[in-house]
Amino acid sequence: MGSEPAAVKPFGGDPADVKTNDSATAAKLLFDSHTHINYEDYSVEARVEVMDRTEASAVAYVVDVGFSMDSSRQAIADAADRTWCYAAVGVHPHDADTFTDDDLTELRLMAKAPRVVAYGEIGLDYYRDYSLRENQKVSFRKQLRLAFETGLPIIIHDRDSAGETMEILKSEGAFSAERIAAFPANPVSGLPDARILLHCFSGSAEQAVEYAGIGCTISVAGPVTFKNNKKTGLVASAVPLGNLLIETDTPFMAPEPFRGQRNEPAHVEFVARRVAELRGLTYEELAAATTANAKRFYSLE
Repeated sequence: MGSEPAAVKPFGGDPADVKTNDSATAAKLLFDSHTHINYEDYSVEARVEVMDRTEASAVAYVVDVGFSMDSSRQAIADAADRTWCYAAVGVHPHDADTFTDDDLTELRLMAKAPRVVAYGEIGLDYYRDYSLRENQKVSFRKQLRLAFETGLPIIIHDRDSAGETMEILKSEGAFSAERIAAFPANPVSGLPDARILLHCFSGSAEQAVEYAGIGCTISVAGPVTFKNNKKTGLVASAVPLGNLLIETDTPFMAPEPFRGQRNEPAHVEFVARRVAELRGLTYEELAAATTANAKRFYSLE
């Protein structure tokens, strides 16, 4: 995925080093539910700049999501550095060929680190096929079992593999009675909640509604703002409001008017405004709803 990752801090960090801005935070509206501030191509200085711009924006919270061992360590360090940042840990299917049982053991420890609120992103990617598909499936199943063991919400990456991703989720018990019973029903939609997030959802509106019905949360990102992307617009309109999140997937898939540039959490406002327009809500209503949903999903209420 590019250059060697910058040096990272040990798990947890020093609470005295955490930066905060209470007066700014009080007025903030948005929750970027899936970012990669931990992206390995960032220099230390660039990462700080992105964090500073996030802090100066309308974003109240972000989840910095691991996609490799190094990025998971960095996510924990980022979350220790800023009070509005939380971490998720896990290994993306792109790295499945090199994923080991030693990694799994370390991830078990990472999942217990302060401010880790989810496990992921994990899943299948048959679009890039950077790892053998069989290895992707093995890594996915092993990490799902670890995620169930931790009791954390789970962030799913699914690209050109919807059938198999959902098949594995079901066969491993992601929507079992035991898993569903571990979390309260969604108080907004009334649907069961398995705390399974299908991030940057690229399926159909019909699939999104079906998946919400069995306990999934659906997140949309920058592509919802693209003029030629009717499919994601239909998803954003159709998903029960209580099951909907917004994200940037920083540094990827910047929304209009930043398309083609490096994305960052501050740009989630443009996703929120477009989804609000599609659903016939005000920006403030959509922001409040998706922020409440994300806080509930990540158990930050």
